[in-house]
Amino acid sequence: MTSVHPPPVPGRELSNPPMDGISNLRFSNHSDNLLVSSWDKTVRLYDASSNILRGEFMHGGPVLDCCFHDDSSGFSASTDNKVRRIMFSHEKEDVIGRHDAPVRCIEYSYAAGQVITGSWDKTLKCWDPRGASGQERTLVGTYPQPERVYSLSLVGNRVVVATAGRHVNVYDLRNMSQPEQRRESSLKYQTRCVRCYPNGTGYALSSVEGRVAMEFFDLSETSQAKKYAFKCHRKSEAGRDIVYPVNAIAFHPVYGTFATGGCDGFVNVWDGNNKKRLYQYSKYPTSIAALSFSRDGGLLAVASSYTFEEGDMPHEPDAIFVRSVTEIEVKPKPKVYPNPPA
Repeated sequence: MTSVHPPPVPGRELSNPPMDGISNLRFSNHSDNLLVSSWDKTVRLYDASSNILRGEFMHGGPVLDCCFHDDSSGFSASTDNKVRRIMFSHEKEDVIGRHDAPVRCIEYSYAAGQVITGSWDKTLKCWDPRGASGQERTLVGTYPQPERVYSLSLVGNRVVVATAGRHVNVYDLRNMSQPEQRRESSLKYQTRCVRCYPNGTGYALSSVEGRVAMEFFDLSETSQAKKYAFKCHRKSEAGRDIVYPVNAIAFHPVYGTFATGGCDGFVNVWDGNNKKRLYQYSKYPTSIAALSFSRDGGLLAVASSYTFEEGDMPHEPDAIFVRSVTEIEVKPKPKVYPNPPA
């Protein structure tokens, strides 16, 4: 995968960033509000367009993930094992449930009206946030996983769960009795991130070894023949390859192209269908920990936050950049076919 475009500037830096590592960030589906979770035990709510911190919510432990419900509330996953609902306007929160170990991932399913959480206790749990406060009333079901949950992603009624040990389980939220599919990652090394294609046909999976795999749900021979993996976030230095973990994947909501962020500090944009890199942004101060496109794809939020891949060492401060996205960066290029002979 190659490209020839010069890199633009990194974007506008948001004021009042977290004081410790950024674990995730998400744009709202309804506005340019941005929710950010951090190891400093906070969830922060920003108006990304106006560069205003709208709210800050302190938790009992580092926060490993967050997501929106709507523009008035969201959810968070913490190392204190709790799943919380945050009411932005009231500046309060309530605990909707607990795991037996840190909660690593959280998603809200608009299709099912449920909160989905994955934990290092090797379970996936579904919660109904409309129930009265308290785990007994809000817990819909607990689903054992083969290992600790590292990443999960939703599209429609499907949820894809990636765990330690390179396991991938695909569920249908309408029937959670057992996985619809049990898979093994086609990448040889530990999974960092899984994200479903916006069109619902499959998912992208990244690893610590500078690779991304493009997978499809349809098990037919024709569909499975389309899957592939590619190398990225690598460089050659003094005759040897230096390989960086790919921490983040974010799909563009309009074009279906996707961005990846790595520990090399670069964000690349890819056209998965045509197997090409469309763009590479100029290098950020440190590792890319998380990425999110806004609802219309006009903005890209980038978490520049050291992920301790080289141990405890001096590093650049954690920062959130928001950049405007142009079509040349994310729109697939039409294939050009040679003119047939006369």
